[in-house]
Amino acid sequence: QLAESGGGLVQAGDSLRLSCAASGRPFSSYAMAWFRQAPGKEREFVAGIRWSAGYTYYADSVKGRFTISRDNAKNTVALQMNALKSEDTAVYYCAAIARNTAIVTTGRAYDYWGQGTQVTVSS
Repeated sequence: QLAESGGGLVQAGDSLRLSCAASGRPFSSYAMAWFRQAPGKEREFVAGIRWSAGYTYYADSVKGRFTISRDNAKNTVALQMNALKSEDTAVYYCAAIARNTAIVTTGRAYDYWGQGTQVTVSS
């Protein structure tokens, strides 16, 4: 019900745009987020957005470089990633909380997850 796309191999300083397509549920009313997991590391919160796109929240490590957005009419959530660094290399996951709630940075609070898309940044 959540499907990510847009990952790939880029060089440091490049940009990449991830997209998450939602289906089967009223995701337009859900809080959505992006998480990532690098090899040997725990999954970490990257960015979140409430059903109203005016409310967003970012991890300090990506603030000012990444932008999360959503199109409720199309049931999509995007993550625009600029000025990528080698430490951004990870599998990126789209996630949703099945209710209208504040942005949560803890992964276990999320009800739905995508399969993930690999982002590799070479230095």
